[in-house]
Amino acid sequence: MNFALRGVSKSFSSRRGRVSALSGVDLEVQDGEFLCILGPSGCGKSSLLNIMAGLDREYQGQALANGKLIAGPSAERLLLFQEPALFPWMNIAENVAFGLAARGLPRCERKPVVDRYLAMVHLEAFAHAHPHELSGGMRQRAALARALAVDPDLLLMDEPFAALDAQTRDMLHGELQEVWTTTGKTIVFVTHNVREALILGDRVLLMSARPGKIKKEFVFDLPRPRHFEDPGIAEAARVVLADLKAEVERARDEEVARVSASR
Repeated sequence: MNFALRGVSKSFSSRRGRVSALSGVDLEVQDGEFLCILGPSGCGKSSLLNIMAGLDREYQGQALANGKLIAGPSAERLLLFQEPALFPWMNIAENVAFGLAARGLPRCERKPVVDRYLAMVHLEAFAHAHPHELSGGMRQRAALARALAVDPDLLLMDEPFAALDAQTRDMLHGELQEVWTTTGKTIVFVTHNVREALILGDRVLLMSARPGKIKKEFVFDLPRPRHFEDPGIAEAARVVLADLKAEVERARDEEVARVSASR
């Protein structure tokens, strides 16, 4: 399934007046692609995901799935947040089965699906545990299994590893690459971490400071699985970081100017 944004712009009201978050964004996501979106804080990365998920319809331009306008949320496009948002009263297997039950799939047919995705994220031994009994990384893997179980066409991930420690994050980078290779899912992953984007993405889109637009596209043909310490990742990161640093500095300077003007 092909997804596209055509001339997407987004603005909202704040205490400082009207704020332009996105300006004329054009992008395409190909079937089976792992696309990472990178940019400074406040550049509209999360707004893009909300629009692609159909959660935000207050924008200008077009968001398309297979050439048709995205009219609202759909199980075909699932969004994973930084917080896993598991149901605390359900065990992990029940959480993973939730979407299947909502679709009316009989209990006997849910179990093999749940077992498959729990095994894929290495949580089969924790099927009967509750979320509070798991680490942050394990809860995020459970949320990933829950999303995959309903077989979405597009998986949108909004900085899902940002709150995790470095060791856990590195482990999940490997596991997510494995899941993507196994399932062939189309993934759009938002991050502000350059090396994370290069480890995970086939293609990396760098966004400008607000109002966000696509500043540059990077395609690196690096072998998988990729790791944080790989020489190729470090070399590619230097190239991308130079462009990102310029946007981070521009965002900082504009914020300083806004604060000074309001005094």
